[in-house]
Amino acid sequence: MPDETATMQIGELADRTEMSLRTIRHYDEVGLLTPSGRSEGGFRLYTHDDYLRLMVIRRMKPLGFSLDEMAELLRVVDALDGGAGDAAGAGEAGAGDEGDGRDQATRASLAAFVDETVERRAKLERQLAMADEFLELLRARLR
Repeated sequence: MPDETATMQIGELADRTEMSLRTIRHYDEVGLLTPSGRSEGGFRLYTHDDYLRLMVIRRMKPLGFSLDEMAELLRVVDALDGGAGDAAGAGEAGAGDEGDGRDQATRASLAAFVDETVERRAKLERQLAMADEFLELLRARLR
């Protein structure tokens, strides 16, 4: 039985992330966020790591990343967090530079996401500036 202090049900996760149950279930269906376990009653159980993963997804959404792009970034993050350690271990065990090559490719993928995020943020910043200008025009008419 899972430690209750280390897990939360979907409702608590939804509250903590300010996301709907439906959205979280959808992310489960498409493979972006798999619950870490199930209660005896079959309820999804999520850990703090699951919460952090969902927050990555939530932060990508307003930037207009697609589900496929989200999945790719999560693969990159997973590789750097866990799989990269395995690859590095394989490299140390005599696989030569193969592990280093995978790590460099993974880091290059992450760098591409950083560049894309900078571009998307700049676009949002321009849109926000236009919204501010529009708001000021409307307010000026109230004076």
